[in-house]
Amino acid sequence: MTGSGPRDHGEPLGIDLGGTKCLGVVLGADGSVLRESRRSTPAGADAILDTIVSIASDLAPYGGFGVGVAGLVTRAGVLNAAPNLTGVAGLAVADGLTARLGHRVVVENDATCATYAEWRVGAGVDTGDMLLAALGTGIGGGVVAGGRLQHGHQGFAGEFGHMVVDPGGPPCVCGRRGCWERYASGAGLARLAREAALGGRAARVVDLAGGDPESVRGEHVQSAAREGDPDAVAVIDEFGRWVAVGLVNLTNALDPEMIVLGGGMADGADLYLGPIRRWFGELLYSPQLRAHPRIEIARLGSRAGAIGAAMLGAQRLDPAT
Repeated sequence: MTGSGPRDHGEPLGIDLGGTKCLGVVLGADGSVLRESRRSTPAGADAILDTIVSIASDLAPYGGFGVGVAGLVTRAGVLNAAPNLTGVAGLAVADGLTARLGHRVVVENDATCATYAEWRVGAGVDTGDMLLAALGTGIGGGVVAGGRLQHGHQGFAGEFGHMVVDPGGPPCVCGRRGCWERYASGAGLARLAREAALGGRAARVVDLAGGDPESVRGEHVQSAAREGDPDAVAVIDEFGRWVAVGLVNLTNALDPEMIVLGGGMADGADLYLGPIRRWFGELLYSPQLRAHPRIEIARLGSRAGAIGAAMLGAQRLDPAT
C-alpha cells in the first residue's frame, strides 16, 4: 500500500466491522460519504485484519483512519471480547493494522463510533449531554457528557445492553441472565412475540411467520401491527415498556439532554417511538418535577459506525476536528 496511507489533510477513512459485513467510508469535509466499500466479514483474526486492509486499499488515498468493532475494545485498541465474531478474543486490532499498513489506526467500539457520528453530524448536533442506544440484534450504546465523548476507564463505556434488568430472566450471550438486550433488542422483540404466540396469542403474527411460532421474528410483529392486529400492537407496547425501563435507568444515572435510538430497530420508529415515550414518562423518577430528555431516532442509519470511526480517526491528525 505504498503511497496510500494517511496524508496530513486527506479525507478520513472509517470502517465498521460487524458480525456479517465490513463497511468502509471516506468522508468529505461536511461529513458526507464520498466513497464506500463493503466486504463480508470472514472468520478468524488474520482474515479479519486482512479484510480491513483490503477495504483501506480500495478506498485509498485517505487521511486519518478509524475502525469501529462490536465488543469490549480497550483504549489501546485490543478487542477483549466480541459477541458476533469467533476466535478474536484478545486480538490487538490497532497494533495488527499498524503493522500491516505502516501507520497508526484508531480503534473504538462500534457504538461509541456511532454515538460520535450522531452527536457531530446526526440527530444530536448541538447537544452537550447525549446518550445513544443502538437497538439491533443486541444493544450497544455511547455517552456524550459535558460536551465530550466518554470512553470510561478501560474504554468500555456504553455497554448498556448488559445492564441486568431481571436477574431471573432469560440467559444472555454474555453468560448472565436478564440483560436489557434480552428484552429491548430486535432479538428481544422476537422473543416477546414467540412467548405471546406460544401462549395462544398473536395468531396473525404466527401466520406471517409461516405458521410456526418458533419462526416468529420482529418483522412479522411489525407487519401484523401495521395491519392493526391487536395482539401485535400489545407485543410492541410490551417491548416499548422494556426499552423504556433501560432508558429510565440510564436517565436516572446520567441525566442526559437527549437520547438517540439507533440500530436496526429505528426502521420501525413509527411503531415503537410512541410506546417508548409513553412508558418512559410513566417510569421516570419524579417525571412531573423535571424536564424529560428528548427521545429521537438516529439519522445516519447503518453508516453511523463507519462515519464515526472516520471522524475519530481524523482527530489523530487534527485534534480540533
